[in-house]
Amino acid sequence: MTPATPVPPTTAAAPTTADVVTEQFIGHRELLFSVVYNMLGTIADTEDVLQEVWLAWSARNRRPSAGPVDNVRAYLVRIAVNQALARRADISRRREAYVGPWLPEPLLPGEFDAVGSGAERAEALSMAVMVVLETLSPLERAVFVLHEVFGFAHTEIARILDRSPAAVRQLATRARRHVRERHPRHRPVPDLHARVTERFAEAALGGDLRALMEVLAPDVTLWTDGGGKGAAVSLRPVHGRDRVAAVFAAVARGLPAAGLEVRYRWVAGDPCALVFSGAGPLAAVIVDLTPDGERIAGIFSITNPDKLTGLPPHREDPGMPRP
Repeated sequence: MTPATPVPPTTAAAPTTADVVTEQFIGHRELLFSVVYNMLGTIADTEDVLQEVWLAWSARNRRPSAGPVDNVRAYLVRIAVNQALARRADISRRREAYVGPWLPEPLLPGEFDAVGSGAERAEALSMAVMVVLETLSPLERAVFVLHEVFGFAHTEIARILDRSPAAVRQLATRARRHVRERHPRHRPVPDLHARVTERFAEAALGGDLRALMEVLAPDVTLWTDGGGKGAAVSLRPVHGRDRVAAVFAAVARGLPAAGLEVRYRWVAGDPCALVFSGAGPLAAVIVDLTPDGERIAGIFSITNPDKLTGLPPHREDPGMPRP
């Protein structure tokens, strides 16, 4: 056997085709994760879709007849979006059997870093907007995410979805109107949002009914996602300040006297109160503020343990500085 020719120490080996293909995928992975997560709302499904994208991308480039791809970003996004749309049917079947309200899975920094820093992009990652996106059709949601969040032109989206530009514009108009009707555009000042979140958590967990009533809007709504596995105060959304305050007063009375800890982290675009009991996570609570930023319009409490597995043990959690 002829020994391999050694590479001189000062000479880097030329990248192989496989290296280039891998680097191209890795270079776009953050964008692909973001697009798919916004379409699906679950980390596991997003990772599964990205695995399918990688398999399709690598298989395509192994074919001897495969020519160069002019726009790798658009090509990979097209695969990802269509894989995500195909997965929506399975997700819809799972939701039909889901116990109680379903909320998107909390996404901590490190699992995903937002691509860019535009206000629209940040808003699309907020829990309140993600909940509204669940009410769109799969195609409307895909168009909204691609156009409103990531700035794809209607003509680009038309090629991705194999639809006419006119059809895409119609989907975009319908989706945008639907989202604005259910969640008017406003983005609280991050420090204010974080302070209100902390005030709420202290009042709710401390059983301070007066402080709780002061921070809740009259028409506040509470969603609790326990999935039939975690603590859930109601299998339906709870509406109204008096009823929501009564729920949290009851929760406070049932909490253990010791061993409870609250840590504050940024979850996607929102400040979040992470509640730990012992060494494990008990809940992730996110609040949505009124347009003036003074009171809480919506509360999203995730207690399903399957959705909390990505949260760090509180003794290992250094906390998240405010942006």
